[in-house]
Amino acid sequence: MNSVPFTKMHGLGNDFVVIDARRGALDLSDAQVRAIADRHTGVGCDQLIVIEPARSTLADVFMRIRNADGGEVEACGNATRCVAAVLMDEKKANHAIIETVAGLLDAETTGRNGAGRLISVDMGPAHLDWREIPLREACDTLHVPLALGPLSDPVATNMGNPHVTFFVADAQAIALAELGPKLEHEPIFPERANIGVAQIAGDNAIRLRVWERGAGITLACGSGACAALVAAARRGLTGRRAEVALDGGKLTIDWLPDNHVLMTGPVATSFSGTLDRSLLT
Repeated sequence: MNSVPFTKMHGLGNDFVVIDARRGALDLSDAQVRAIADRHTGVGCDQLIVIEPARSTLADVFMRIRNADGGEVEACGNATRCVAAVLMDEKKANHAIIETVAGLLDAETTGRNGAGRLISVDMGPAHLDWREIPLREACDTLHVPLALGPLSDPVATNMGNPHVTFFVADAQAIALAELGPKLEHEPIFPERANIGVAQIAGDNAIRLRVWERGAGITLACGSGACAALVAAARRGLTGRRAEVALDGGKLTIDWLPDNHVLMTGPVATSFSGTLDRSLLT
């Protein structure tokens, strides 16, 4: 396999190795993805993102998302903003449509702040039925019968991928590195789940930490922030718009009247390079 150019990007510290495979198919094994994602011997990333030709005539590209463990997942909000930034620079435009396994995502530039360009992405509708999460058995997704240690009574939401959000008094005090992997693999989640711990930090303000399935604790999780806002609004803890503070920074989340969820936040490019052949064999 020839050497492969890449760009290292991040959204609030949730970091990605982005590879453009529109001119030639790139078939990476789980082991190759793990090698690239390794922070000691590879490039290092939470997810590897492959840009491929669009399947839909409405989309600019198809975005394939591989977690650091090699597994493929359906959605990643921060990665969507990064790929949108690449496309907007190419097109010299402020709008892009990105196709994923979970559907078409509409993105546009909305301004700048100190952290970089601000991009808004329509993450699609919030799915709330137990079959859509999915859960193994029927239950009220506003009160999922699940508890471990100090965590109990979460809200389940699917934002293109499955999330449960636990509301706690102090998100920082939760031993998420210990509890997250256990909860991710609970039998109630046939496709595993992302685990969020959310603290209501004020009027329409949420403090959130997320254990991402297949990646572990990340500095920011866009789809997790969307799920947390939807969960908080359903519980009556916030309105349908809130600022979500993650370890890497803040996202603004809007749960729109049509049930779509809009996520706004910055993106940044760290560096570009070429993958050494040793990582691809």
